[in-house]
Amino acid sequence: MISFNRNETGGPRKIGLMGGTFDPIHVGHLVTAEEARQQFDLHCVVFVPTGIPPHKKEEAVTHPEHRYLMTSLAVMSNPSFFVSRLEIDRSEPSFTIDTVNHFFRSEDPDPELYFITGADAILEIFTWKDYEELLSRCTFIAVSRPGYSLDRFRGTLRHTCPDLLDKVHLLEIPALAVSSTFIRERVALGKTIKYLTPEPVEQYIKKHSLYRTDI
Repeated sequence: MISFNRNETGGPRKIGLMGGTFDPIHVGHLVTAEEARQQFDLHCVVFVPTGIPPHKKEEAVTHPEHRYLMTSLAVMSNPSFFVSRLEIDRSEPSFTIDTVNHFFRSEDPDPELYFITGADAILEIFTWKDYEELLSRCTFIAVSRPGYSLDRFRGTLRHTCPDLLDKVHLLEIPALAVSSTFIRERVALGKTIKYLTPEPVEQYIKKHSLYRTDI
């Protein structure tokens, strides 16, 4: 049970929400979450593995239970990181607005929510379900990826989505050129993924023969 009670100064808890398929979770996710936690003084970061992604074919994503367990293994050494089963226990596609509303209506009567996602995804927010309500519920932390121009992002945001300028904070992460796709491809080719993901996750992938194409 994650506590969302008010903090020591009497204000609401600042909660970071980080959604994704986490197929598998890797060091880039963890570095991003920790940097966001420190820069924005978040009480905690809650990882929310997607259940049935609305924009992906279900068969193209590893079973939710595997992804939940790998995420739990990855964050267990950080007392400020938590994992939620909220989306994987849903029997229908998961939308960001549903998840944000769940935490918005949690124990804290007025939580301060920060949704952590990629900078490129922010520019597509107007295609998201109930995006106007979403903008009223939380602040966004837009994370840059290696090679992504933050100046270009700011210019695009200012030109196409000026209403978002006060709702989006930029977070630049050191160049960690690693992705879940890259890890899956390396496993399929029989290459090592050591140090690309926490060791317990690496061992879990081996134990359950995930991402293998030769079996």
